[in-house]
Amino acid sequence: MQGLELKLFDIISNVGEARSNYIEALREAKVGKYEEAEKLMVEGNEAFSKGHDGHSELIQSDVSGTPVTISLLVIHAEDLLMSAETFKIIALEMIDNYKRIDALEAKIK
Repeated sequence: MQGLELKLFDIISNVGEARSNYIEALREAKVGKYEEAEKLMVEGNEAFSKGHDGHSELIQSDVSGTPVTISLLVIHAEDLLMSAETFKIIALEMIDNYKRIDALEAKIK
C-alpha cells in the first residue's frame, strides 16, 4: 500500500470512529445517560479532528503542486468525513432536545 492509500485509510478509520461515537452518544442520551453521551462526543471529536487533519494535509499537498489522484477511496474518505461532521451536528441538536424533554417531563411529574 502506498502513502496516499495509507493516509486515506487513516482518515476513513478516524472519521468512522467519530461517526460511531456520535451515534452511540445519541443512544446514551436517549436513555438519559448524559455524562456518557458527553464523553462519547468528546472521543468522537478527538477522532474527527485526526481525520480532518489528515484530510487537510491532502488538500495542502494538492494545492502545493502534488496532486491527489481521485479514486473511489478518496471519494469514500470524503464522504465519510462529511457524514461524520453532519452526524456530529445532528447529535448535538438531538442531545439538547433529549435534555429539554427530560426537564419538561420532570416538571410534569
